[in-house]
Amino acid sequence: MTIILEACVDSVESAASAEAHGAHRLELCANLHLDGTTPDSDLIRLVISSVQIPVKVMIRPRGGDFVYSEAEFKEMLDAIEVCKTLGVPEIVSGILRKDNTLDVDRLKILAQTAHPLPVTIHKCIDLVPDVFEAIEELKQIHGVRSILSSGQASTASQGAGMLKKMLLACGERLTLIVAGKVTQQILPELIVTLDATEYHGRQII
Repeated sequence: MTIILEACVDSVESAASAEAHGAHRLELCANLHLDGTTPDSDLIRLVISSVQIPVKVMIRPRGGDFVYSEAEFKEMLDAIEVCKTLGVPEIVSGILRKDNTLDVDRLKILAQTAHPLPVTIHKCIDLVPDVFEAIEELKQIHGVRSILSSGQASTASQGAGMLKKMLLACGERLTLIVAGKVTQQILPELIVTLDATEYHGRQII
């Protein structure tokens, strides 16, 4: 089984280091202290040109919740267009309604705007009231490829039981990327416990 390690980075230096230490893919963000926001175009360009592995880019206009105004949503769509011109291969994003259910209508627009770039839904999925309903909704959105989750818990280890169920629910249509304090130290145990193929973290390598 091939295991994919995705490192979360916020600079050219951290991107280069992650690649040198064995990361297979990067998620590029700004403001990691806010759990990641959209990086500026100069940083995106520099990181893409400095590494050989794929770079996914976070599309998130601010920290805090995932309920966005019309202006914020437009900012997200504009950022996606910039990513496409810069040669970004994939984006990471997510939008919720005020009741924390998926904003399916806006996610469809987001995925259409991103096309042909695949979309990963980030950890907003861990806030939805019914994660299995959300997974079925995401399966119907063309362009959504994967889900980043810690199993609706603070860490992947704590959410392992839910992650196993989510893996089954995702089936072959969606890839579940295991996240939530996934470090070098805990990774071997998670691989054995979950049998997932993709893992994400700031200290994963």
